Amino acid sequence: MAETRLTNLKSYDIVLHPLITEKAVNVIEKENKLVFVVKKESTKKEIREAIEDLYDIKIDSINVVNDMKGRKKAFVRINKKFKANDVAVKLGII
Repeated sequence: MAETRLTNLKSYDIVLHPLITEKAVNVIEKENKLVFVVKKESTKKEIREAIEDLYDIKIDSINVVNDMKGRKKAFVRINKKFKANDVAVKLGII
């Protein structure tokens, strides 16, 4: 039980928040991807584990971009068994 709680706390430290922009919404609808702002020091493996843990979804791939505002964005392609729209609705994006 304590292990799960620590994992969740670590996951919340890695994934800061979902990104809600026009481009992010288009990516959700067309490419089955979600966009998150993540901690700058986090790796793709840590991001994958954190998102799978927090949202109970399976991830196919992750692309990471450092933007000019100093944020690190993770474009997460979700497995076809899951729909990005459903996760976005749970998060309040759509």
